[in-house]
Amino acid sequence: MNGRAGRIRIIGGSLRNSRLDVPGLPGLRPTPERVRETLFNWLAPMIEGARVLDLCAGTGALGIEALSRGAAGACFVEPEAQAARALRDNLARLKAAGGEVAAIDARGFLHGAARPFDLVFLDPPFALDLWGALAQGLEQGGWLAEHAWVYLESPRDVAPAVPAVWSLHREGRAGEVRFALYRRALPLS
Repeated sequence: MNGRAGRIRIIGGSLRNSRLDVPGLPGLRPTPERVRETLFNWLAPMIEGARVLDLCAGTGALGIEALSRGAAGACFVEPEAQAARALRDNLARLKAAGGEVAAIDARGFLHGAARPFDLVFLDPPFALDLWGALAQGLEQGGWLAEHAWVYLESPRDVAPAVPAVWSLHREGRAGEVRFALYRRALPLS
């Protein structure tokens, strides 16, 4: 889909089989359907009522999938104007309550006033190599609930450095992508 307009579908929950319009933008790389299916199988017990941050939203497929499956709300961070507009349009068309779009880059967003999230999707454009900086920003900035879950997507052979308090829960590979789910576990005082 990279650089081509199209549609992707929501695979589960109340919005199942709904289609998301995807603008044809260079570097836009929606998470493949089979990866989303695996991820949301992993997340099934923790989605209901979760506060979700889709930090490098792009199409917003991950955050919208979470809303479809019962998340209490989702904040979508997307700096590219056309992608942010398409995301707002998709949320409105689907009547996806609880979704808000912040049209700002991820690093700028993390410098704002923090609020803790239960689940964060961290899937920045691969070419920008932002995983480490964004992971540290999430951890140090107060953006994560005490036992938050963080989903991280990277190139197949790249396991980005993450904060020491994040422990790997599950990981997989599909095509050229590595996907991993981390659990934040603060040390006992």
